[in-house]
Amino acid sequence: MNTQWEVVIGLEIHAQLATKSKIFSGAATAYGAEPNTQACAVDLGFPGVLPVLNEDAVRKAVIFGMAIEADIAPYSIFARKNYFYPDLPKGYQISQFELPIVGNGHLNIEVEGETKRIGVTRAHLEEDAGKSLHENFHGSTGIDLNRAGTPLLEIVSEPDMRSAKEAVAYMRKIHDLVRYLKICDGNMQEGSFRCDANVSVRRKGQIEFGTRAEIKNINSFKFVEKAINHEVERQIEVIESGGKVVQETRLYDSDKDETRSMRSKEEANDYRYFPDPDLLPVFVSDELKAEIKASLPELPEAKKARFKTDYNLNDESATILTASRELADYFENVVKISGCESAICANWITGELSAALNRADLTITASPIEPTRLAGLVARIADDTISGKIAKQVFEFLWNSSESADEIIETQGLKQITDTGAIEAIIETILAANEKQVEQYRGGNEKMFGFFVGQVMKAMQGKGNPAEVNKILKEKLA
Repeated sequence: MNTQWEVVIGLEIHAQLATKSKIFSGAATAYGAEPNTQACAVDLGFPGVLPVLNEDAVRKAVIFGMAIEADIAPYSIFARKNYFYPDLPKGYQISQFELPIVGNGHLNIEVEGETKRIGVTRAHLEEDAGKSLHENFHGSTGIDLNRAGTPLLEIVSEPDMRSAKEAVAYMRKIHDLVRYLKICDGNMQEGSFRCDANVSVRRKGQIEFGTRAEIKNINSFKFVEKAINHEVERQIEVIESGGKVVQETRLYDSDKDETRSMRSKEEANDYRYFPDPDLLPVFVSDELKAEIKASLPELPEAKKARFKTDYNLNDESATILTASRELADYFENVVKISGCESAICANWITGELSAALNRADLTITASPIEPTRLAGLVARIADDTISGKIAKQVFEFLWNSSESADEIIETQGLKQITDTGAIEAIIETILAANEKQVEQYRGGNEKMFGFFVGQVMKAMQGKGNPAEVNKILKEKLA
């Protein structure tokens, strides 16, 4: 990017709250139902029906607010945001405007080794709209109202980000946090977590913000970065060509890697907000706040710091292992059950296990290898029952069966040979059969040592104790 320009970015993240029913009705929120089978009379705005606020949605909003050290409003109200669109059956969306439930908060991000504090302006509760479907309708549009009324927490950041990388880091941090708190499943493919990006540019040193464009409904970290970078280039090109950036809403086309105009950007007064007459104000008591604060789990930053201190992990391993609450729990269980050094447990989880999960497109919660069985494998490596190489064979059996590591080692005959007499006999046989190579080694060709190790391990079918093999070989070749 041209160094004469500075980018200013703010994100509006929509996190679907993990409630069993909708925010103002008892209709289900489960994903994947047949179109229009999970929208009741309240969601559809039928005459005479009244919304009833879901208490669990309120609790989850307060949980999030406390996790980002935000102000929790003792008094908040719902408003009607008026606009007409086919997937909004009432003709308005129930949201919060002037008095949101969560006020100013913050969180820290790390980009290229530097920590930066990002302000959160507010987080407010609102209902989702339905979904317009354009595929397979041959020039028409289908409407699925299953999502109508689904509870959302809209998390609005300050315009504190100065690059697409910072925006992605912030979005990831929010994503990790809502999943840690178990208030949102974070499933971007299902629309549970998505964001709008407000992007503007200004010349370096300029105090006033430039005119912003809002890029709507981006549902992947990769696309957020690409959409912002494209929009930045577009705005700079417009200004440098003598034009003016127009305040508007744009869509990102991932196939063409470009943003395109959707509509002119509305201001708040365009929506004619007014308090919803069917809903009472929300009061959050000090007792409720105290109860929720006491029940908060250990948060990602605190857990990462503890893993580095208690388990002596480096920053990279601690970051990976605390990326999700479930993975962190898995690691701690393996360490506790195996009784082994945390480093070897971390290496097997971030290495072999993570690679296998990625290949199978599984999360840690769906791992075929439970912590107890992986702990059994790690313990057998630590006590020299098996070598690291044999451990990989055992891991494959663990992945594809329900047997324990001990059962696999026994039935497959994979126990490491530590009998020095047996190792010595094989080494003597190898050396006798390779006199020329022995002379080369003794003549100064130290690379031949690896040849002998390979021959011995091959003869022992990989079961020889590497430390013992190396020790005895050196003695025999001296």
